[in-house]
Amino acid sequence: MSHNLYLVPHDFTAVGDVALKYAMHIGKRVKTEIQVVHIVADASKVAAAKQKLDVLIQNFERPSNVELTSLVEVGTIFEDIGKIARKERAQLIIMGTHGAVGMQKLFGSHAIKVITSADVPFLVVQEKTPVNEVQNIIVPIDLTKESLQITNIAGDLAAMFDAELHVTFEKMSDQVLRQKMNTRVTLVRNSYEDRKLKSHFIELDGSGSYHKKIIDYAKKVKADQIAIAYHTESLLPQFDKFAQSLITNDLNLPCVIINSKSASSLYF
Repeated sequence: MSHNLYLVPHDFTAVGDVALKYAMHIGKRVKTEIQVVHIVADASKVAAAKQKLDVLIQNFERPSNVELTSLVEVGTIFEDIGKIARKERAQLIIMGTHGAVGMQKLFGSHAIKVITSADVPFLVVQEKTPVNEVQNIIVPIDLTKESLQITNIAGDLAAMFDAELHVTFEKMSDQVLRQKMNTRVTLVRNSYEDRKLKSHFIELDGSGSYHKKIIDYAKKVKADQIAIAYHTESLLPQFDKFAQSLITNDLNLPCVIINSKSASSLYF
């Protein structure tokens, strides 16, 4: 695609600036429009917010092929960022966590709530997320078909940056589950080989949670991003600790995340 459109929700906090810097970093390789979005509670606040947002983006240095535009909408980030992304046909939403939109604090559980409101992939950064070249991307998968829905997006990012993909999965002691996992791994391996992407497939063994194993491995290989599909059978998806813990990981790595669809009608 010769032209990308990224959305950056910005709440006039430091982590909003980090999200914008990271968006420009990943958007610099092709012609990219970055639309900086601020959401206000009522129409009386639109004009002041638009003026403030325009001043903010004027003060940002940008690569020559990146265009910054601003948009102020009335609503709530939980309900409206997905609608805006759909209307604007954005390919990616780059969002800071631990920021705020009004009084809506975007901590882990609230970030999940925003992500599940949209069909567009998110890239979530923290206030201390470094803006590094992307050389190693961790792609955790599990026994569900839904978890594989991130692998194409991770592959696109790897192709963009000429990065290496590290597909991680847990060791299964049960023979039936191990065979099921091997099937998942083979599907992803074949897909990446067809695309001529550099990939590694890492079986994570040992004690501790899958999240902890992923972070330990990410630290070992000096990862630059983690890419996951969010899926849960919980009635309260915002309490999904696995996704939350990766979004707010202690390494401050950006987390690429999609709200996966039911795999009942998909073929892998």
